Amino acid sequence: MSTLRTRWWGRVSATSSLCRGSSPTSSTSGRNPRVARFLRRLASFSRLIFFDKRGTGLSDRVPDSELPTLEQRMDDVRAVMDDVGSNPAALFAPSDAGAMATLFAATYPERTTALILYGCFAASAKDPDYPWGMTSDELAELDRRISEGWQHSWGQGALYLELFAPSMVGDERYEEWFARLERLSASPGAAITLARMNRQIDVRHVLAAIRVPTLVLHRKDDRVVPVEDGRYLAERIPGAKYVELEGTDHWPWNGDAESILQEVNEFLTGSREIPEPDRVLATVMFTDIVDSTGLAADLGDRRWAELLEDHHRLVRRELARSRGREIDTAGDGFLATFDGPARAILCASAIREAVKGLGIKIRAGLHTGECEVVGEKLRGVAVHIGARVAAHAGPGEILVSRTVKDLVAGSGLTFEDRGSHALKGVPGDWQLFAVQKGG
Repeated sequence: MSTLRTRWWGRVSATSSLCRGSSPTSSTSGRNPRVARFLRRLASFSRLIFFDKRGTGLSDRVPDSELPTLEQRMDDVRAVMDDVGSNPAALFAPSDAGAMATLFAATYPERTTALILYGCFAASAKDPDYPWGMTSDELAELDRRISEGWQHSWGQGALYLELFAPSMVGDERYEEWFARLERLSASPGAAITLARMNRQIDVRHVLAAIRVPTLVLHRKDDRVVPVEDGRYLAERIPGAKYVELEGTDHWPWNGDAESILQEVNEFLTGSREIPEPDRVLATVMFTDIVDSTGLAADLGDRRWAELLEDHHRLVRRELARSRGREIDTAGDGFLATFDGPARAILCASAIREAVKGLGIKIRAGLHTGECEVVGEKLRGVAVHIGARVAAHAGPGEILVSRTVKDLVAGSGLTFEDRGSHALKGVPGDWQLFAVQKGG
């Protein structure tokens, strides 16, 4: 018998357990801060049980020809609940997991405290009662494109990103995670078989039999599942609450994820509590290439792109060595954070030396302060100050605020006083210091 890999997130609270079918696989959730934050937030008001579908992710592999039927997938939910002692539970189902969850809720109402459907559909095929479905020819063409695309582009992160996460197109780190997701979620054969099975889903006849509190969430411009699918579900499930949200992303943790989380929180607990933002003390480092505009013009597009690639590789190498975390990359600039100011200075110094071999110079600015964590991003006055410090740095110079200098006292690092400066948008004068070449 196949093993379903299950994970627990968070704590048991006053609300019932929330069982969530994985889409995509939980095997890569911890590698993406957006996914991890979404799951942590769910776990803040429930006992969250997160599992991979049979044959995918961390669950045991099965032959591609033996992927589970909808009924077997429903039984898997029951098996997971039995194994972890969760009876009853609220079901949170995204995308194609909706069919499995609706069947479970109709079959086991005594084990279902609530049903939450996000970006779900009742059927794939088009007919007079379901005009926004796909024709048989369209489904066949889609199967062909999936088959060819997965075989040729699998593991590169390019196959579904524009459909599932259009707001993340162009985000290099997210695309790398997406590529890893493709590689770890399922084999090309299993993915194609699963997609074909999903094309046969039709639970329209089940909807009227659902007698549990139901919340239907759908983004208005979802590119994977049309909003009409969500409206159809809400109209035919007795007493269902329907909430239509702005956005184009299919996966709930992209875009305005907080709106989804607030709706789920309120539906399950009666509270629409907004969590306090996570705040951390961190050293922020901004770097960029000196005279990048002139260099790009002199080198031409192709050589400039190659130089940027080499520059990015060197910066990321030094970040990894210094336990730095890349927060953002825009053009030739980097924003990174560190858990210690000395490591940040040493990393900036290492980058300064490393890029000399490319015939370029960088400038850097560092500041230590409290930052607000928003998903994968940071914001707050400390980030703003770090950017302004960097703006005052000259070619090949690493400038730090007095806060950074004072925190590394006794480290052996040496500095030159660069005087007091007004930082745009920041009150008062700020004393800045340049890291000496030995530092």
